[in-house]
Amino acid sequence: MINTELTNGIFTITLNRPDKLNSFNFEMSNQMKEALMEAESNEDVRCVLLTGSGRAFCAGQDLAEATKVSNDPHRDLSEIVYHTYIPIIKGIRELEKPVVCAVNGTAAGAGANIALACDIVIASEEAKFIQSFSQIGLIPDSGGTYILPRLIGLAQATALTFLGEKISAQEAVEMGMIWKSYPADSFMGEAEAIASKLAKMPTRGFGLTKRGFNAGFSNDLETQMKLEAKLQAEAGETHDYHEGVQAFLEKRKPEFKGK
Repeated sequence: MINTELTNGIFTITLNRPDKLNSFNFEMSNQMKEALMEAESNEDVRCVLLTGSGRAFCAGQDLAEATKVSNDPHRDLSEIVYHTYIPIIKGIRELEKPVVCAVNGTAAGAGANIALACDIVIASEEAKFIQSFSQIGLIPDSGGTYILPRLIGLAQATALTFLGEKISAQEAVEMGMIWKSYPADSFMGEAEAIASKLAKMPTRGFGLTKRGFNAGFSNDLETQMKLEAKLQAEAGETHDYHEGVQAFLEKRKPEFKGK
């Protein structure tokens, strides 16, 4: 259900339930959490590339399984959110390595919000994004009420969520929801090129940057600038900082180690 591969510092995670549009069931969510923990603990991982197999990126929750688990129509849906989506979103945001999301097809519901939690999001021109929660009377989860308004503003986020309209990859770029879109035939090559570039760059610096961005959503300016000073001090102690300065002085290309 989740395929992983580590090549040249790039840890590719592929959602692999194509017959179910890569929707999450409990087994798949457990495997996804394990993959993120592996990415965190393995020093050879310099960048994560997340994508899906088949014609969809991820359709969100497998509703057939969710409703099959219990015959109680009043089942507490927070069980699924706590079990699956909170750990996955936290895993992506707290992973101090860059996470590139390559949205190969439809990203709906929690699938869309998992993509938007990643650091750099690109999409095939054939991809669609949809906040599908309103179609079944639910609210956006997986960080959707937090991340989406910060990406595109409250007015756009409210309309997309309430109306449940499909957004093309190009529209998502224009809104500032994602980084770029590419033609389907060159899409994965572009994703791999971005991941390859990041895998050769100062990984610790990226991790500290993510830590700063995460805190910046809630800090005031003075608190954030003090945090920047603290993080900058940490960055200044890394191998890659010293290598970068030395390479600049010697007028050569730096060889970053991710340390």
